[in-house]
Amino acid sequence: QVQLAESGGGLVQAGGSLRLSCAASGRTFSSYAMGWFRQAPGKEREFVAVIEWNAVVTYYADSVKGRFTISRDNAKNTVHLQMSSLKPEDTAVYYCAVGRAPYALGLTNRDFGSWGQGTQVIVSS
Repeated sequence: QVQLAESGGGLVQAGGSLRLSCAASGRTFSSYAMGWFRQAPGKEREFVAVIEWNAVVTYYADSVKGRFTISRDNAKNTVHLQMSSLKPEDTAVYYCAVGRAPYALGLTNRDFGSWGQGTQVIVSS
């Protein structure tokens, strides 16, 4: 069974940084895209970033472009999200996810088949 465990969330002041990590277990994920999504209170879950299976291609939501960086370590089955210049509007529960199909790359919820439990990020003004 696929398991994803996020870590690294917390409370940070605006302008600060956090690094989220996601450890995957249950099978090898090196052939699958991995992504980060977030859900703020009262809002729909939204795409944040995705990284292709071989880490060559990445995509970001416009709202985080230039501030967030996604990376992965296939040898360790982990994906990271480095978040800088954080803003109060970045406050949300952040989820990592694994692509539904090998070698595919998507940016929507339905493109991902397994999800973690989420880690809370709170950015104070």
